[in-house]
Amino acid sequence: MNEKSSSLTHLKCSKCGKEYDSKELQNLCSCGKVLFAEYDIEKAKETISLASIKNRRYDIWRFHEIMPVLEDKHRFTLGEGWTPLVKIPNLGEKLELNNLYVKDEGLNPTGSFKSRGLCAAVSKAYELGVREFVIPTAGNAGAALSAYAARTQTKAHVFMPKDTPEFIVTEIKSLGAKMYLVDGLITDAGKIAKEEAAKHQWFDVSTLKEPYRAEGKKTMGLELAEQFDWELPDVIIYPTGGGTGIIGMWKAFDELEELGLITSKRPKMISVQSTGCSPIVKAFHEGKDQAEFWEDAETIAAGLRVPAAVADYLILKILRESNGTAISVDDLTIKISMFQLAREEGIMLSPEAAATIAALDLLKEKGQIQSDENIVVFGTGSGFTTPEVWEKE
Repeated sequence: MNEKSSSLTHLKCSKCGKEYDSKELQNLCSCGKVLFAEYDIEKAKETISLASIKNRRYDIWRFHEIMPVLEDKHRFTLGEGWTPLVKIPNLGEKLELNNLYVKDEGLNPTGSFKSRGLCAAVSKAYELGVREFVIPTAGNAGAALSAYAARTQTKAHVFMPKDTPEFIVTEIKSLGAKMYLVDGLITDAGKIAKEEAAKHQWFDVSTLKEPYRAEGKKTMGLELAEQFDWELPDVIIYPTGGGTGIIGMWKAFDELEELGLITSKRPKMISVQSTGCSPIVKAFHEGKDQAEFWEDAETIAAGLRVPAAVADYLILKILRESNGTAISVDDLTIKISMFQLAREEGIMLSPEAAATIAALDLLKEKGQIQSDENIVVFGTGSGFTTPEVWEKE
C-alpha cells in the first residue's frame, strides 16, 4: 500500500446494506437512508501504527488510510482538526466532577466543528469532479462550505434562514459564496436547495445526504482516542442538530477497534438539544426508532434548530447501544452557561456548544454522570460567531 493512500473500498447503506461504487458521486441510498464509507482495514493496518502516527500532519488527514480521499493532492486543508482537549477544573470543582474536559472545536478555521465535515466532503467531491456545491444551513456549515469552496476555487450556493446570526451571514458573504436567505427554518432552506440543485446540477452536501461529511466528523473520535492515550473517555456529551458528530465518532471507534488501537470499551453518548427543538430527546424517551418532525422549532442556538434529522434512526441507535441518554435544556440555562464557562474557564462557546455545559447539572442530579468519570463536553463552536447573544446579557 502506498504510504499516503486511502484504503477506501466502497459505500454501504447504514440501513439496508446495499453497496455502491465509491468512484462515483453518491448521495443517499435508494431506500432513502445514509451511506457510509467502507475501508479495507487489513490494508490500512500495514501503515497505521502508534509509532507511525506520531510523525504525521496535525489535521483531519492524519489517519489518511481510513479517510476517503485517494490522492494526497486532493486532501485540501485550512488547518482544521487536532483541536485542544482542555480540562476545566474550576467548573468541575463546582459541579463535583473531577475529570471534566472541553474539546474546543471553536478553534477550527471557520469557528466550528463544521470545518471538519465540509473539508472532507468538498475534498472528496472535488476529486470526483464536482466544481459547484449547494447546502442548506443554520449558519456554520454554510460558512465552512464557503471557505473550502474558496480554497478549492469552486462555487458554493448557500441557503439559510433569514434570522441566521448576523456575523455568520457576513462571514459567508465575505468568503465569496452565493447566498440565499429563506423564510422559515433549515428544513425550508433544504427544500429550496434540493429543487435548485436538481435544476442546476449542483452537488448537494447537506448533512448526511452524502457520505463524506461524516468522515470528516469522525476525526473528532480519532483525536479523542489519541488524546486520551488510546483509552476512550467514559462519557461524551454532544449538542445535537443533525447529529453527524455522534454518528461519525461512533464509526471512528469501531474502526479504531478493528485497527487494534483501542478495546471494545465505549463512552456513554449523551445527546443535548434545546427544549425549543428536541425531536431526538422526545423519540429517545418514548422508545421510538425515528423522531417526529418538531413543529414551531425555536431556540437561540441556531444549530440546534433542526426539526428533522435525516439520520435520526442512527443517532437513537447509538445512544441506546452506548447506554447513553438524551436531554434538553432551555435557552435561559444555555445563556447562563455561556457566561459561566467564559468567566470561570476563559472559554467562550456558541449557544449550541454551551448547551452541553447547561446539561451537566441535570445529568449529575439524575445520576447519569459520576464524579470520577472522564467526561468530555463538545464545544462545537466559538462564541465569537454569535456576538449578538453576548451583547444581550
